[in-house]
Amino acid sequence: MISGQVWFLTIGGLVLVLLIDLAMAILRRNKNTTLFEASFWTIFYVGAAIVFGTLLPNWTSEQAQKEFFAGWLTEYALSVDNIFVFIIILGHLHVQKERQQLVLLLGIMLSIAMRGTLIPMGAALISRFSSIFFIFGAFLIYTAFKLAKEGGDESKWDEGRIVTRMKARGISTFTIALVALGLTDLMFSIDSIPAIFGLTKSAYIVTTANIFALMGMRQLYFLLAGLIKRLVYLSKGLSVILAFIGVKMILEALHGIGFDKFLGVQIPEVSLEFSLGTIVTVLIVTTVASLTASRGVVGAE
Repeated sequence: MISGQVWFLTIGGLVLVLLIDLAMAILRRNKNTTLFEASFWTIFYVGAAIVFGTLLPNWTSEQAQKEFFAGWLTEYALSVDNIFVFIIILGHLHVQKERQQLVLLLGIMLSIAMRGTLIPMGAALISRFSSIFFIFGAFLIYTAFKLAKEGGDESKWDEGRIVTRMKARGISTFTIALVALGLTDLMFSIDSIPAIFGLTKSAYIVTTANIFALMGMRQLYFLLAGLIKRLVYLSKGLSVILAFIGVKMILEALHGIGFDKFLGVQIPEVSLEFSLGTIVTVLIVTTVASLTASRGVVGAE
């Protein structure tokens, strides 16, 4: 059980970092983000997540540490796919490059706020209804199938009725972009929140893994803008991860209701170590295969 003091210090520290990031985005709102700057801050935030995960056993447990890294990696991978959609949206709306910094950070902070609402709801459902894992698992498998079938082609982004109406009323492009990013991330949250609950039931781990995955997305956006045509198998890899977690959740739900055997065959229990290894392996294979397959593709350099 995580104490209130640990919660307060953790959230307070993360909020402080986000406020500093917001201040930087405001100060640099009329300047382009260089590749060096994007790379530096991306490495900084990834390093911060690794340091946090490494130190976790000092106030939680080694099990929580494994859950954090598995959850953070999954959420980070899903965030990369989310960023590619952001690139398409901001390009479609013709948001000035200088204004993208601020709209991205505000969109990310909105994302954190929305997930801050969804996470307690998910934790409450799991604590009261263990059978919810069947629903979450089935939903993730369906999402994985849909993602694999669509092939991750976000280039045909549909702006939807809300954005269309806002355009018709002459609302500023900045506001429209912010709403579009918020709505898009809400849809991504519906996938990602059940996914991480398939790896841990700790609201503390779910919250910190999500925030660390979202922190630095602004800089990662500018770093990945040139790779959108190179990570061609990212959606396939994510579909495998989501399907794997979905199956894991269903197996856990079966054990939870005392259904340990099927036709005399023991239903397997998927360990967290195996889950973490599977997620890392899929991400590595997906990245290597994508970069190899897209080598020499026009516009992918």
